[in-house]
Amino acid sequence: MTTSTHKKTAAQDISTLGGFMAGGVASCLAVTFTNPIEIVKTRLQLQGEMAAKDASVPRPYKNTFQALGAIYKNEGARALQKGLGCAYVYQIGLNGCRLGLYEPVRVNLNKLFYADQDPYKVQNVSINVFTGAVTGMAGAVAGNPFFLIKTRMQSYSTAIQVGQQTHYSSSWAGLRTILRIEGVRGLYRGVDAAMLRTGAGSSVQLPAYNMAKGFAQRHDLISEGPALHLLSSTFAGIGVGLAMNPWDVILTRLYNQKGNFYSGPIDCFQKTVRSEGVMALYKGLGAQLLRIAPQTVLTLTFMEQTMKAAHYFENEVLPIQKLAA
Repeated sequence: MTTSTHKKTAAQDISTLGGFMAGGVASCLAVTFTNPIEIVKTRLQLQGEMAAKDASVPRPYKNTFQALGAIYKNEGARALQKGLGCAYVYQIGLNGCRLGLYEPVRVNLNKLFYADQDPYKVQNVSINVFTGAVTGMAGAVAGNPFFLIKTRMQSYSTAIQVGQQTHYSSSWAGLRTILRIEGVRGLYRGVDAAMLRTGAGSSVQLPAYNMAKGFAQRHDLISEGPALHLLSSTFAGIGVGLAMNPWDVILTRLYNQKGNFYSGPIDCFQKTVRSEGVMALYKGLGAQLLRIAPQTVLTLTFMEQTMKAAHYFENEVLPIQKLAA
């Protein structure tokens, strides 16, 4: 009888719960550094909403760096971390699902379609893209209430107001307010757009990361280590930003609206393009890339370490505890 000599990676040799926790922790560490850019991106996407390109509508934020300076000058340093608590909870829900479930779903699909091959070795682009999209959508649904509250908190300003303004004194105050006024359904406003946005980004992120990493390894460009993770993550981040930005603009506006001016993502898409032109879908792209590229780099780099930590805990610490019990 022959046995496979393929050795599983740390990501492949941990439980789904371990992968979920490792992905969530890695994402929280990353978002701590990128949250200020997220605030800028949100405000850039909201300014000039439903205004024609040639209209004399004030646009106080000119670019990412000017916006960072304006927010710091007018609102203080703390304003650059608005919604960070919500961002943590959202990242655990989103990336815990997206990163933690990616490998189990991919491997099981490979077992279904490639029964005669090692499911851990198979890298089918269609399966990888489908897996990334599905796990990303699951994460979007899990994290939607907190992304909604985060967007409203980050758009609110007493100094420079863009878009509709909703004030929550804290994440939990936002949660209670929405539940009281709109009920549970209100927490899932924009979830269809969130699924489109995250599905688009997730279908690109891990496949692009694995493609770049595999290409570099096959051609002996860079050996395994931090430099390879950085290069692969940067490539993935750029791809995610380009794929996700149009749906991100739509989602931001759906979340931030009061009432039901937009009936859904397609209605928002049509009204935005009709009023502001196609390029409105790429508002905030500079900030998006400045956010998503480091976010992806940091998340996937941290994930290499958190997956190893989860692997060590499950395979070294837990067995010892079981033996001692």
